[in-house]
Amino acid sequence: MEGHKVKVPVRKKARIEIIPLIDVIFFLLATFVLFTLSLNRIQSVEVNLPFGSQSKDKPDVEPVTIQVSDLGTIFWNRELIEPGEVPSRLAYYKTQTEDPRILIAGDEKARFGTTVSILDEVRKAGITKFSVETRTRPTGK
Repeated sequence: MEGHKVKVPVRKKARIEIIPLIDVIFFLLATFVLFTLSLNRIQSVEVNLPFGSQSKDKPDVEPVTIQVSDLGTIFWNRELIEPGEVPSRLAYYKTQTEDPRILIAGDEKARFGTTVSILDEVRKAGITKFSVETRTRPTGK
């Protein structure tokens, strides 16, 4: 009994066959090409966009610029004013102008609280057309 050896079957390593894989890839490629060729082109609808025009009756008036700077200094169209003057100037500007518009600006050192107080004064004056400039400008400009 000692002379008998038990044969263990040798397992073959699994292989990935390239030729069938290439066939499958070409089949998928051909399918997608034929599919995309059969699609209809996307139809677009022509839209006439509106455009604005300025009326010739009234000239375009520049808005008043209120600039807030550091330490609470305020400029009204490049003129240094006291913070207490803002409400009276806004009221006068509203009575003298048919379409009052305000631009609130700030320099690089402007304080947020002062800017908000100016915005509150503009609202109290009843001026509804106002803008807040998002870029800084040099002080007094």
